[in-house]
Amino acid sequence: MTSTFEAKSPNEQELKDSTATSASLHNSPPSASISPPPPSQFSPPSRAQKLYNFVTWTPPHCRWDPTKPPQFSMALNVLFAFAAGFTVANLYYTHPILNILAEDFGVNYENVAQIPTVMQAGYAAGLLFLCPLGDLLPRRPFVVGLVGFTATVWLGLCLTNDLAVFTALSFIVAVTTVTPQLMLPLVGDLAPPNRRAAALSIVVSGLQLGILIARVLSGTMTNFVTWRAIYWMSFGLQYAIFLLLWLFMPDYPSTNTNLNYFRLLWSIVQMMRRHAVLVQACLAAFFTSATFTAFWTTLTFLLAGAPYHYTPLTIGLFGLIGIAGMCVGPIYARNVTDKFHPHLSVLVGLFCCLVGICLGTYIGPFNVSGPVLQAFLADFGMQTAAIANRAAIYAVEPKRRNGVNTAFMVFTFCGQLLGTSAGNHIYARAGWIGSGSASVGLVGLAILAMVARGPWETGWVGWKGGWSFRKREDVAPV
Repeated sequence: MTSTFEAKSPNEQELKDSTATSASLHNSPPSASISPPPPSQFSPPSRAQKLYNFVTWTPPHCRWDPTKPPQFSMALNVLFAFAAGFTVANLYYTHPILNILAEDFGVNYENVAQIPTVMQAGYAAGLLFLCPLGDLLPRRPFVVGLVGFTATVWLGLCLTNDLAVFTALSFIVAVTTVTPQLMLPLVGDLAPPNRRAAALSIVVSGLQLGILIARVLSGTMTNFVTWRAIYWMSFGLQYAIFLLLWLFMPDYPSTNTNLNYFRLLWSIVQMMRRHAVLVQACLAAFFTSATFTAFWTTLTFLLAGAPYHYTPLTIGLFGLIGIAGMCVGPIYARNVTDKFHPHLSVLVGLFCCLVGICLGTYIGPFNVSGPVLQAFLADFGMQTAAIANRAAIYAVEPKRRNGVNTAFMVFTFCGQLLGTSAGNHIYARAGWIGSGSASVGLVGLAILAMVARGPWETGWVGWKGGWSFRKREDVAPV
């Protein structure tokens, strides 16, 4: 059977098309044949688009290459520690200068006393609603963008003379000050397993140093210059951090593109039900962080009264003792935590906390050596336990490290609130020894949580799997 359709040769078809095109040109109006080409449909980018393009642009040496992942060098480790320290410091500059703020704004002390509470509430909101996004979004533009936004809003704090505006801006910057909690899981991704605890220790040390240095700097500088000088200094530091991260922070792809935001939040609750080691770490963090804030909140009352009568400047310098304890943390992490199961270092850290709190509580009313020893041992112990717990929990779900970190930090933050509130109330009724004894009980509960479940236990309670603390490469935390 012969087809009724015959294919034309390419030359015949081209000739026909050419003829048709020529005819259409002759039949068209004269004006159409000489009309200019239409103007471009693309308008120039707006300022907002230019800013977005600038923030999200990645230098060639920082771009992600799956065949050659970025190396987590010591220089990058120190940069992350520096950024974490002077970012979280934003939350603590006001603590020693509330009376000066009250005088400058012309209000009662009670009106400015709410600022630290407002900032803590903002930080809690950031932990709950921003940190989980680290598992959904590429972290480099997310972190750099948050730092740039915080620095820009901080300018308003430097300039405003209205307390209501100052309080509102303080809340906003506290929400976006959670960038250290986005960088810590990234350290877990970038650092090799045999250096993970040491790398985390350096960043956590920077984080803790920022908390203490903020109080020391703020209290010291305002003795000689206006309080706004510390805020202008922080403004400059924030933009320096923004520039350094923009230049050197490596890109890292999103690990959970298949989840939406609300499923991401709900999955954090589900992780708590799946992983006993995560619940165990969260409980230990809750109790130990409560002892940390209880000590530093009530220490001012002890040292300002009999028999010491220290000046605010001298009391502020006590933070340097805690800094010394934290500087030992990275050395311990490199030589012990990275070589043994994290459970061992958690127990060592908690026992250091217990010894330090006992010495500070029962020697402190008579001799200043008690608080000095507590500042050193408790800060070292808390940092050691926190780093070891992070090393353990970051291994349970490698693609959800930001969600894991969010759960851990929410418990830590709630413990800090408990320590601040309970420490003040107990001190008012039972004095330094009463407040310290409560801290002894809290750290005892943390030790109980860690002793109730061994390092190789697959269930919720018990020590199945042995008592050894040596690492086993073929066994993952559960």
